[in-house]
Amino acid sequence: MTAETLFLICNNGVLPAWLLLVVAPGWVWTQRIVHSAFIPILLGGVYGWAFLSSSGAPEGASFFSLSGVMQFFTTETAALAGWVHYLVFDLFVGAWEIRDSRRLGIHRLAVVPCLVFTLMLGPLGLLAYLLLRLAWTRRFLLDEAREVSTA
Repeated sequence: MTAETLFLICNNGVLPAWLLLVVAPGWVWTQRIVHSAFIPILLGGVYGWAFLSSSGAPEGASFFSLSGVMQFFTTETAALAGWVHYLVFDLFVGAWEIRDSRRLGIHRLAVVPCLVFTLMLGPLGLLAYLLLRLAWTRRFLLDEAREVSTA
């Protein structure tokens, strides 16, 4: 299977999970599919394969400069690994946003724009959710255990 085929499978494969988060966040199958380790394990396997298949670090690659980081993504498999990295963490953040908003009583429709931004723009979606969370609850801490015990 080519890196391009795996890219298409992974990229399109997460879309149903995002759709479940938007339209049916409390549905039992959303819990079973999105809030389980199932998707991260599958994508983690692809990530591991792509990372290990990218034949080591190209010359000049490093984590200490932008040009050094750019060198890591000069092969298809390395770019696939980078993209799958985004897919896994963005979905994880989106699932947390839904769990957190349900726990805090934030209306799910208010969270939908944050989910769209998280899917498309990662950190900006998280920022939008955190600002919504702050405005809705007047809580700044992300300490879930403390918030649950005081609620």
